[in-house]
Amino acid sequence: MVNEKDIEQFSKQCNEIFKQVGRDVIGQKPVVEGTIIAMIAGGNVLLEGVPGVGKTRLVRSLGRVFDLPFARIQFTPDLMPADVTGTNIIVKGDDGNSKFEFQPGPVFSNIILADEINRATPKTQSALLEAMQEHTVTVMGVSRKLNEPFFVLATQNPIEQDGTYPLPEAQMDRFMFKLIVPNPSLDELMEIVNMTQKTMAEVADAVCNGEQLLQMRATANQIPVAEDVMRYAMTLTSATHPDSECSTEAAKKYVRVGASPRAGQALISAAKVLALIKGRFNVAYSDINELAYPVLRHRLKMNFEAIAERITPDMVIKMILDELSKTFKPSK
Repeated sequence: MVNEKDIEQFSKQCNEIFKQVGRDVIGQKPVVEGTIIAMIAGGNVLLEGVPGVGKTRLVRSLGRVFDLPFARIQFTPDLMPADVTGTNIIVKGDDGNSKFEFQPGPVFSNIILADEINRATPKTQSALLEAMQEHTVTVMGVSRKLNEPFFVLATQNPIEQDGTYPLPEAQMDRFMFKLIVPNPSLDELMEIVNMTQKTMAEVADAVCNGEQLLQMRATANQIPVAEDVMRYAMTLTSATHPDSECSTEAAKKYVRVGASPRAGQALISAAKVLALIKGRFNVAYSDINELAYPVLRHRLKMNFEAIAERITPDMVIKMILDELSKTFKPSK
């Protein structure tokens, strides 16, 4: 069981991580917090925002703070799967004979920045599917384990349409969170410009290594979840399906396909981390509600009526949460 000392250590480590990331990233508190929660929980993150709002900088800064090997893959339409996973090459041995030797690709790192992931063709995007879920890479029939901890932090530009390929549902589902990176406020913009006048490089210091990160994850996994809270989280996941027994009016009206079981797993894993960050020994209903947006927004496929009425996934999630708050009665 988690004791007070574990929570104190966890909280202290998180505060130091937030402090160091804050030296490189101005504002964007929900995005920074969401990315760090997902990394501690062991999930991948999709960052969506217009160019220049600091998506790539945030990921590079996290690579420094967690002191983990970091690789950046710039996705382009001509990128091939072998450019991501690696391939077998012919090398000459000491005896003069030629043989095949595996040359690892950039995916064999701990933190992968998949920059502008929606620019790659579906064939190349699919090269990441196995790595994101099973943390293995299969090349020429041989499976190789990736180093732990392993994360894919991907960015995409929502306004660019030419030369982009929308991510398939199977890949979207493998992201624990989809975080929207907004434009900075006026004061934040002034701070950003003042900071980058001094240096464009990241200045954050390393405060946590891979072993400590895995220990933080193990601590979070021990946080208990009451049966009522677990049932609420699973009801919320099921309520996104228009044909489910728990379906809500909002889902029936606006959703074509709801969230997968991975959404339920993500809600509970991330809620445990959030509870610890807030200094609590257990997961609360408020943790589930707070995480519903980043966990569900990319897993809901909207129907024609939602598109016609310009209803966004976030609006539907709010409607579902409002409906559940009236109908879901946790036992005392």
